[in-house]
Amino acid sequence: MARHDTPRDLARRLAQASERRHRQRESYRRETFALPREAARAKAREWFERYPKAAYMTEIESWRVLPGDTIEFTMRRLPTAD
Repeated sequence: MARHDTPRDLARRLAQASERRHRQRESYRRETFALPREAARAKAREWFERYPKAAYMTEIESWRVLPGDTIEFTMRRLPTAD
């Protein structure tokens, strides 16, 4: 049987799907750093040691090189290890 949705039904379903995606994205804790290259490596290692990837899904979400060999990066992890 064909399903005939009204524009309101479609808008509601799209809004609910968007809200679910937003909640999933926001379940992570993020912190951004801008450090000299060696300090950035040390900070990333510290995060991976403190919040192991297997338990917290820790990762470097994004990074870029700034002038003066400074690295700006965002670390992401789950708030707890389940």
